[in-house]
Amino acid sequence: MLVINIRRWRLLLIILLILVAIVYLLQAKWFWKLFYPWPYQEEMVQLGVTHGVDPYLLAAIVRVESAFNPLARSDAGAVGLMQIMPETASWAARQMDLKGFHPDKLYQPEVNLSIGSWYLKNLLREFDGNMVVALAAYNAGRGNVSNWLETGKWKGTLEDLNNIPFPETRSYVKSVRRNYEIYLYLYDQKKETWRSLENLL
Repeated sequence: MLVINIRRWRLLLIILLILVAIVYLLQAKWFWKLFYPWPYQEEMVQLGVTHGVDPYLLAAIVRVESAFNPLARSDAGAVGLMQIMPETASWAARQMDLKGFHPDKLYQPEVNLSIGSWYLKNLLREFDGNMVVALAAYNAGRGNVSNWLETGKWKGTLEDLNNIPFPETRSYVKSVRRNYEIYLYLYDQKKETWRSLENLL
């Protein structure tokens, strides 16, 4: 009887230790960083300063767009980390006065991130700093988004997100926003440096 009780207590102790370990892991940022790594962090932070965009948002976009794969190419022809269309990249490169740009350079992380972050800032300027609208335009195109806003199909808010005509764009904005919140929580050590989530999204 004593042997059975000892075994039972050992089993309960093991279970308790496992539960404590699970609770610890679920609260440990280092654990979640294994699932949400941040390659090219230094480059994104620098470009955030250069172009005036939130680097945590860049991280979220790159994760959703390419899962940090610099060689990614979509069926539609979008290329690299931020999945930029070659035509859009060529236009942006002219606006940025990038000499010697060729679409093949979009596979280079530094080129792709530079053009992508500049383009995101360009969309933010066009849509008066509305992050939700800028993200929708990044996915669906500025022409489509402008049309939705002008015709009243979409009000340009998170609350009205389900009225976006393209299901892919609705899903995209939700996914980027969710990833943004995660990266901000896991990596932001100086929250006062960047605007709050409420102001950004």
